[in-house]
Parts: sequence; C-alpha cells; structure tokens
Amino acid sequence: MQTRKLYYEDSHLRSFSAKVLSCEETEKGFEVILDATAFYPEGGGQAADTGFLNGIRVRDTRERGETVVHFCEGPLEVGAAAEGVIDWEPRFHRMQQHSGEHIVSGIINRRYGYHNVGFHVGKSGMEIDFDGPIPSEDLPELERAANEAVWKNLPVRCWYPEEAELPHVGYRTKKDLPWPVRIVDVPGYDKCACCGVHVANTGEVGMIKILSCVKLRDGVRLELVCGQRAYDYLNRIFDQNRQISQLLSAKMPDTAVAAKRMADQLQAEKYRSAGLEKQLFRFIAESYVNCGDVLHFEPDLAPLSVRELADAIAERCGGVAAVYSGTDEAGYALCLICKNADVKELGSAMAKALNGRGGGKPGSWQGSVKATRTQMEEFWRMK
Repeated sequence: MQTRKLYYEDSHLRSFSAKVLSCEETEKGFEVILDATAFYPEGGGQAADTGFLNGIRVRDTRERGETVVHFCEGPLEVGAAAEGVIDWEPRFHRMQQHSGEHIVSGIINRRYGYHNVGFHVGKSGMEIDFDGPIPSEDLPELERAANEAVWKNLPVRCWYPEEAELPHVGYRTKKDLPWPVRIVDVPGYDKCACCGVHVANTGEVGMIKILSCVKLRDGVRLELVCGQRAYDYLNRIFDQNRQISQLLSAKMPDTAVAAKRMADQLQAEKYRSAGLEKQLFRFIAESYVNCGDVLHFEPDLAPLSVRELADAIAERCGGVAAVYSGTDEAGYALCLICKNADVKELGSAMAKALNGRGGGKPGSWQGSVKATRTQMEEFWRMK
C-alpha cells in the first residue's frame, strides 16, 4: 500500500482531500492510512506533522515503508473521503529551521570540508553536529554568509534525479546512496540528499542566528534558530536588555559596559565586606577566650562564614565551638570545631536529635538542622 506524498509535491499545502484506505483501532488510538496525504511523517531530524482529518485530531504521523500512517484520536470510515488540515504554524517553523540548516551546513562543508553528522529540530531551536572544529572567531562571518543566502531569496529546488543523472548531480553526502535519491538544492550554497520538507525560497527562512558552538567529541555542536523562532528569541533578548538598561540607568547599547562596572563595584564591596567580617569574627572569638565549649548564634552567615567563625572561636575557647546561622522557619547551617578532640560522633548525635545532616573529619563537622533555637539550646544543655 503506497501513499501519495503531497508534501513533496507542494510543501506549502495546508489542506487536502483524500480517500480513507484503512482504519485500525489500537491501544493508543486509531491508525489511519489514506491514498494521499500532506502530513509529513517524522524523519531526517524533522518532527511529524499534526492536525485534523474530518475534524478528528491527528496526534502523530509515521512512515512504514511507502505508507504514511496517521495516528488519530477517533475513527474514520474506510472508503470515505477525508479532509485534512495541517497544523501549519509548527510545520512552517520546522521548514524554516530545516532549510536554514541546509544553508549553514552547505557553507561549512564548502569552507572546511566537514560533514553534518547529527541534526535535530526541537521545539525552540535546532542543533547541528559537525565532524570537525570551527574556530569561535569564524562564527560571526559564517552567520553573516548564511543570512546573505536568505536575503538573496534564492529558489529552493527539491527533486528526484533520473538514475542516469544522479551520478552527475554532485550533491553533498556522507556515503553513496542507491537510486532514487531526493535532492535539495540551494543554488550556490548547498546541494544535498534530503527527505525533509523545505521552504520554496530562501527568503522564507527569514533569519538565521547562531546561539552557541560547543566542542563535541572531535567536532562541534552548533545551536541555532531560524525564522519565526529567531525573531521570537531576539525579541526576548531585546526585552531583557531593555529591562537591564533601565535597572542600570544605561542606554541599551551600553548595558555590557554598565554591567561590567557594577560587577567591579560589587566585587570591591565583597572584598571590603569580607575584611569587615573577619574583624567581627576576631572580636567575637576574643569574647570566648578560655570559656570551654561555646554555643553561638550569628544571623545571616553563608556556610563558609559559619565555618570561619567556628574556627576563630575554637582557637580561643579551648573546647568545642558550635556556630549556628539561620532561622527557626528555614533551618540552620552549623559548624562544630574543636582543636583537641574528635567531634564526628557529637555531630552525628546532634543530626539525629535535631533532624539534621552533615559530615566532616575528626576536628570538624559541618551541616544543617531543621530545628528551633530552643531545641538546639536544649540539646547542648543535655549533651
């Protein structure tokens, strides 16, 4: 049973009429086969179409040999006519991504000789894997070249060459393919074997934006967006930059400079604050000279600061220094330090009694507890 593939005849076909050849109920719904369809089945890194057949939801579309199977939420009458409607917006977005991928892959193949060894179109963008490294400094120029292909509004040709013609087509491929082979041609940029659906002209891709390039095995993975998705992405970035410019009281083109200035100021304040904190810890520690075991509560300390204060007190007190910081509602960070005794057993007992957790080595134990200050004070009175 062979399905006529209308999506290859006209990739912009949004609705169509066909005849229902079969309809079988399964555990997941109804599998419907038509004599023709504009629903593209999943394949080649491109997701399947969804939509409606006679008003019944089509959740997925798959290919079985030369047959296209529609996974529907309800039955269709065998032998009856079916009116199909594609969910056009996601389909067109995927076409924009896929055609954009061909432009980028073609440029990279011509410049570096690398092959596209992995391709996936996701819900927000797409990823392309190449089998060689791309210097980061080359990315802006590659992106510019890809968008120049878009601006030229070149015709995108998709066809099956005759068997005798195929060896002379000169298309991009990682291995020899048996005839018949479907070729997608972007003049001057790419000619590649492909089973996907594409835009009619490169201008429909709209825009190509490379988001990242990361090392992947011996090559790289490019993350990029095209068309509507690129427009939406850049709009989100623009809105965020607008908010940042208002917060920094800087013009939008100057937010990076303003952010760097604020980061430098913040770093300087952190150094100043750390110095003042160390002075405070020394004063606190001096108040516990030769006091033996010490239980001390100090508000609003980071875990590292809790440890530093406990260490400073332990140097002076001559016993176990137990420092807590937090609230009854959120819990407490804590650190136990003793310069002349093992506190691991004490820490474990405290964690068990006060709903806590943590660990350490003989002279120190650090963790957290979910208990009130009153409960902690009672534990230390009874230990």
